[in-house]
Amino acid sequence: MPQHIPVVVVGGGQAGLAISWHLVREGIDHVVLERDTITHTWRDARWESFCLVTPNWQCVLPGYSYTGPDPDGFMVKAEILEWLDGYVASFDPPVREQTAVRSVRETPEGYLVQTSDGDYLAGQVVVATGGYHQPSVPRIGERLPLSVKQVHSSEYANSEQLPEGPVLVVGTGQSGAQIAEDLHLAGREVHLAVGHAPRFARRYRGRDVIAWMHDTGHYARPVTDKPVEERTQDRTNHYVTGRDGGRDIDLRAFAREGMTLHGRLIDIGTAVRFAGDLGANLDAADAVYNGINELIDNHIAANGIQTAEPPSRYEPVWQPEPGESQVPAEHFAAVVWATGFTRNYRWLHAGVFDGAGHPQHERGVTAVDGLYFLGLPWQHTWGSGRFAGIALDAEYLADRITERYWRSAPVLATTASG
Repeated sequence: MPQHIPVVVVGGGQAGLAISWHLVREGIDHVVLERDTITHTWRDARWESFCLVTPNWQCVLPGYSYTGPDPDGFMVKAEILEWLDGYVASFDPPVREQTAVRSVRETPEGYLVQTSDGDYLAGQVVVATGGYHQPSVPRIGERLPLSVKQVHSSEYANSEQLPEGPVLVVGTGQSGAQIAEDLHLAGREVHLAVGHAPRFARRYRGRDVIAWMHDTGHYARPVTDKPVEERTQDRTNHYVTGRDGGRDIDLRAFAREGMTLHGRLIDIGTAVRFAGDLGANLDAADAVYNGINELIDNHIAANGIQTAEPPSRYEPVWQPEPGESQVPAEHFAAVVWATGFTRNYRWLHAGVFDGAGHPQHERGVTAVDGLYFLGLPWQHTWGSGRFAGIALDAEYLADRITERYWRSAPVLATTASG
């Protein structure tokens, strides 16, 4: 017989913990089911030099925030884990670790949640597994020689993990750009396949760019205010770093220092071939960089803000040669695939997905009564999948869950006793 429980939360990361905090405060019986260990993605899927790219003052979870000595700094991995452990200790959420959810299906009696450690019958279910589930490694990598070690960015720890020799990093989102920098600083020969990821400045006109953009209200804008074509959950994040106190990531500067930049990877045979779009990709990233700075300039002018630094514009410090490039495949000792993740909702049997497999919802509330999502990229605002905005999303869902719980509480009690 399944165990009856009002609410099941799937996922024990920051999203699952955030909604659990509200349910604990409201006195709503629930369980948080975690396939691995609590906050395991921060412990196991981050490289040693990893740090936040958003300032510490943006680290806010329900009932908890960063109170350390460096609000404008960027916590490194060990500090993030200590901060999250403090959050868990602050309210003792009912997490069941090493409990994989195998199936969630709606029944006339409620949601049947089948797990590796018993089944539950829940009145409501919160899917708090985020938007990044399985590492995505292009199958073209199977064409590489067996001598080439291949790792996904989620498996990368440090440069010493890879065999001696040149390393190819594929992808220039936040992970790819930061891993390429990590290898570069370690003195490795690095080749970087540059994609379409945008970038922004770490600091501009005397302040962190994220602080400026926060003041403009940009991060509080709901996704529904954006053009339809920009409402995708699959947009690549801007690359920047919080390492060593924070700085820009300028791929052109890396090239000037000896890193070899290529366009997108397009083929692997005896040689690894790259598209001739490197110049266009770098130009597009720089255009975003300058465009964000112009938004800040306009905000400063409109509000009469006095700053110590005048407006400026990034000018390229290096230009690539036009055309495709190629490198013998056997030249590389290793490849790091910074190619993102794919979604896996095969265990969730509910009519809430579009043709591309994206959950359809309004601020996390689906059209299926009692089923919610939390922690998705751009669930409501820019910060939805980050510490910066998840507290607001969790509060909104908690209100919906609480309202439905008290409406259905007598029914649940009758079902459980019957």
